[in-house]
Amino acid sequence: MFWKFDLHTTSHIDQLLDREDVTLRELMEEDDVLQECKAQNRRLLLFLSQDHCMQELVSLITTEPPADLEERSRFKFPNIACELLTSDVSIINDKLGTDESLLEMLYHFLEQDPPLNPLLASFFSKTIGNLIARKTEQVITFLKKKEGFIGLVLKHIDASAMMDLLLRLISCVEPAPLRQEVLHWLNEEKLVQRLTELIHTGKDEERQSNASQTLCDIIRLSRDQANQMQENMEADPLLAVLESQESVTGLLKNLFEGERSEASIVNGTQVLLTLLETRRSGLEGLMDLYSQGYERSYTVNSSILNAIEPHLKDFQQLLLDPPKKSAILTTVGVLEQPLGNARLHVARLVAALLQTNAPSICQELCNLATMDLLLDLFFKYSWNNFLHFQVELCVVAILNHPSSEERPSPGLQNHDGMSAAANPELFQKCRLVQRILDAWEENDRIQAEGGTRRGNMGHLTRIANMVVQNLEKGPVQAQITDLIKGNQRLQEAIRDSLELEVSTHNMHSSSEDDDMESPFPNDLSLQQAFSDYQIQQMTANFVDQFGFNDEEFTAFEACCKEKIRQFDDSEEEEDIWEEKEINYATQAKSRTR
Repeated sequence: MFWKFDLHTTSHIDQLLDREDVTLRELMEEDDVLQECKAQNRRLLLFLSQDHCMQELVSLITTEPPADLEERSRFKFPNIACELLTSDVSIINDKLGTDESLLEMLYHFLEQDPPLNPLLASFFSKTIGNLIARKTEQVITFLKKKEGFIGLVLKHIDASAMMDLLLRLISCVEPAPLRQEVLHWLNEEKLVQRLTELIHTGKDEERQSNASQTLCDIIRLSRDQANQMQENMEADPLLAVLESQESVTGLLKNLFEGERSEASIVNGTQVLLTLLETRRSGLEGLMDLYSQGYERSYTVNSSILNAIEPHLKDFQQLLLDPPKKSAILTTVGVLEQPLGNARLHVARLVAALLQTNAPSICQELCNLATMDLLLDLFFKYSWNNFLHFQVELCVVAILNHPSSEERPSPGLQNHDGMSAAANPELFQKCRLVQRILDAWEENDRIQAEGGTRRGNMGHLTRIANMVVQNLEKGPVQAQITDLIKGNQRLQEAIRDSLELEVSTHNMHSSSEDDDMESPFPNDLSLQQAFSDYQIQQMTANFVDQFGFNDEEFTAFEACCKEKIRQFDDSEEEEDIWEEKEINYATQAKSRTR
């Protein structure tokens, strides 16, 4: 009988709490201590919130454990202590957020000499971050009284947990007036300028990388917040400083002063690329493409472009004379002079600048023959698809931009009232069509001799198809037509390419598919999103942000369905549950066949 059994089990923690001499460590040894804490076990919470217990918990997450302990158990108690302190239980939050002696114990962790233990730093950051979200006013008041707080955080910025702490200060403070107060405080502390100063050749690479990532995240967070703000709300002071000409000029000065290092160039260019973003990055940006098409979510401030323009010659010099790198062994042989991350980021920057369609920027790139140089690298590094894609984006930007009399660029804001540049000069100066033909013939010759097809031929084919499409229609149709006049070889090649494109299109599509317009961006936009994802750095709060929400997954699923053709939509689906007579002879024959 069921009533003979007592199914109610008493937690062993309750039995321990019956003892007067029970210790915190004994309770932390129990496997279900976190579960009981989150389940609001009142006796346990009253015990944990005692002064001596709270002090011991804070001490555990801020003090280095003895080195003689076994490594796998060394951080067991600090980890459990962090989980208890951040279990989001009001009695613990209240005790920790209102007791200044406990906050002083936490703050003392920052006053240690670097480097901090990365695991303890993550425990500290998580605990303070939880308090910023739950006991906002008390914690912000405490931190603002500490004059050296921002300096200490930046002193330890080589620990990614400190970067996460800064971002929590910017993104987790509510309500809006208090958040604006915090932003003004951070601006008064010159947070942006101090982070920019860390991106310098003489600084440690880890510090540079984290400083760069923090600036990039501040830009994205601030722009997202600005999009959600009401019109009468005050602008974000940190974003205003970041987008100012003075700030961008200071960053560029750091990059090109003294000896140039790949780390400072890459990290500094990452910030510039984020400033030039016209839509959100990663998965969110891809969702914007689905919902808004090709309209830009953000506008590029003219002050950013005004600061970059005088330094285009410095970026050009980087393409010619990059930081030295030793030879590397690849799957296709030894590469004596690798392309390098610095030159790849310069290519990304040029592509982003061309997409703004700023007249003075396009003219300066044309004067410097930057596109010609990028094409040289495109053909020299025939197996670097990251580079090939950026060059393809440059060509797309040049071919898709209208001439100056047609329309102004939607991506620019207050650029001296100037209209969009006429880019055909860029197109003509780099002899794009001629170089495509030369590369095609060279590849045919290599393959005819038994060699391997070149690794850049896929992107070259896409570029050639874009040229052909613009010959039929497009903003630079007239310029391309003028370019091939009198050139019999070019005319024959274009005619062959047109025939190839038509036959390929007929082979891969049906009339039904032709009538159907996809609501999703083309493959180039998807490839751009994937490229951004591959190159972006993983932040400390990546795990918290990872995953799809329902709306994003629906869009992703719809995109997949759009890409997959059904074999035959006309046939009615067979009902697998319908009862029908089984013909064993037919089945046996089918198996034999």
